[in-house]
Amino acid sequence: MNLPNKLTMLRVVMIPLFVILALVQRQWAQYLALLVYIAACVTDLFDGKIARARHLVTDFGKFADPIADKLLVMSALIVLVDSQRMPAWVCIVMLAREFIISGLRMVAAGKGTVIAAAMLGKLKTVFQMSATIALMLLVPVQGRPLLGHFGVVLANILMYVAAVLTIVSGVEYVMKNIDCISDM
Repeated sequence: MNLPNKLTMLRVVMIPLFVILALVQRQWAQYLALLVYIAACVTDLFDGKIARARHLVTDFGKFADPIADKLLVMSALIVLVDSQRMPAWVCIVMLAREFIISGLRMVAAGKGTVIAAAMLGKLKTVFQMSATIALMLLVPVQGRPLLGHFGVVLANILMYVAAVLTIVSGVEYVMKNIDCISDM
């Protein structure tokens, strides 16, 4: 197994640790969960870059990397809803988009078409990860917010920008690839 694939698998292994820590209603556990989540996000940043730079792109990596990304972000979204730091409807919108695009990609793959990640989709991922980090850091489950009301507002702005990008990028993917699902 090459280094990028090891980083992807490390990200998957970090997810249960993140969730367990995030569900502990103590400030120390919340900060530790945040550190684990950030470390997992960093592995996402590096695995693809290393794979492309060193020509280590594999079918396993193409399969496992997006699944690891989705598991990580979906876990964070659910933890944030559970701790009442994110409205459920935002989580539902984000999860629905991921399922729709994953389904579209599966249908396209069945027809021999690969749907590559678009710039808007990558931007959506950056904002989702930034928003989840901000919500975990700036909207505590107990105690005072780290940056007070400003931090809470900032985290919520990032969350709503991520939600808008989620919808817009989802519509873009479907519109650009509608021929994959239309049987006309």
